[in-house]
Amino acid sequence: MDDKMKDFLTFKKMITPMIIQVLFWIGVAVVVIGGFISMFSYGGFWRGLLMVLLGPIFVRLFTELLIVTFSINDSLRIIKNNTKKDTE
Repeated sequence: MDDKMKDFLTFKKMITPMIIQVLFWIGVAVVVIGGFISMFSYGGFWRGLLMVLLGPIFVRLFTELLIVTFSINDSLRIIKNNTKKDTE
């Protein structure tokens, strides 16, 4: 069996970071569309404008925090594998 497939099937390779990137773009679209709807239909022009301008930044910050969590996990796995080889 291929090492990549084995890592995928044993949950050593995470697919969540790829999913998070897709969720980022969906989140940006939702925030921008929601901002425009708020600007032109509810009379909250400034609130909608803030959503359009700041919403994507907050979505980006949230998704980056999620990706950093997975990056830390990968780094810890590398450290574990390197120290395991040294002790054997």
